[in-house]
Amino acid sequence: MAIVVQPYLLEHEAAVAEFNHRLQAGGAEKDLVFYEAATPRWLPPDGSPIFNQYFVATENGLVRGGYALKWQEFWFADGQVRSIGYYHHPLSEGIVNKSYATVGTLLLRDAMQRAPLLYCLGMGGYDRPLPKMLIGLGWKHFAVPFYFRVVNPFRFLRQMQPLRSSRLRTLAADVAAFSGAGTLGLKARSLLAAIQAPAVAAYEIAEFSEFGQWSGTLWNEAKEACSMAAVRDYAALQRLYPADQQHLTRLRISRNGRDIGWGVVGERRKDAKYGDLRVGSIVDCWALPGNALAIVRAAYGKLEAMGMDLIVANQSHGDWCAAFEAAGFMTSESNFIFAASKKLSALLQPLDDVKPRLHFTRADGDGLPRNF
Repeated sequence: MAIVVQPYLLEHEAAVAEFNHRLQAGGAEKDLVFYEAATPRWLPPDGSPIFNQYFVATENGLVRGGYALKWQEFWFADGQVRSIGYYHHPLSEGIVNKSYATVGTLLLRDAMQRAPLLYCLGMGGYDRPLPKMLIGLGWKHFAVPFYFRVVNPFRFLRQMQPLRSSRLRTLAADVAAFSGAGTLGLKARSLLAAIQAPAVAAYEIAEFSEFGQWSGTLWNEAKEACSMAAVRDYAALQRLYPADQQHLTRLRISRNGRDIGWGVVGERRKDAKYGDLRVGSIVDCWALPGNALAIVRAAYGKLEAMGMDLIVANQSHGDWCAAFEAAGFMTSESNFIFAASKKLSALLQPLDDVKPRLHFTRADGDGLPRNF
């Protein structure tokens, strides 16, 4: 019997549990499991334009794969708002059983039929199977810049595992840490960036628990600076960052009584590559044109006050990229890849001209609500 891709229903949950068990028994990484529950816990379908759907590939009652599709409205430079599909968490039994090597292709084909305007974001780098498949299909793509700011140089040099991948690299990192050279160099770089940064008028920062109507005004005033951006109006922000997500900190930035932007920050989950570092993330941000640097400073200042050793962010928009660089953030190779289906790419032409005004952050991937 042929493999059929269909909506994930309650009746499939037992088969999904068996699918996950086969993956783990076959040696898959421990986080490579599909959702245990048919109804999404994050962004369930409930009438909002932002929601998740799950689909499974079945064969004779057995589940051989699955994927998630997040629907969200996006603003485009032509003034239109379109519902776009985000393809995430595709998982195939083919990773442990070559007999099912084609399941990944079946899942993607099904998603493209359901959402012709489709994108992927993240994916872990160009060496992974999914981006290779998308490139082979002619999807347009680029790596969204990755930014980081070292707050505690000593701990960074002692804990950052990519810096300690060999005996020689470990020795060099330890020498830089214990001699103080690493601290001096990193601090000097931050100081130089601060000196060279454009002047920023004074601003006020307020923490809040729930987005209000003021955020919708900011969205409308700034959206035309983007060629494509997920709608960040009042309703969308309440949906994405509800008050019960207390692990996130929301910042409202104003100047002389007028709102100029906001930021959402939080501490990342532990990741082996960061050792015991406390890693803060600038999850999302928005600002009136010309005010990005103020929001970046407010965001990293809050994370520093929270005791983070390292602060990270991904940002695609040229104005925000310039703000992160002016704020002393450094860049490194990014594994946070944006890829657009052919029909979505057609709305983003010419891409070289449109790309600098695409607004994507960590929040536009699959990292919310916890893995950001």
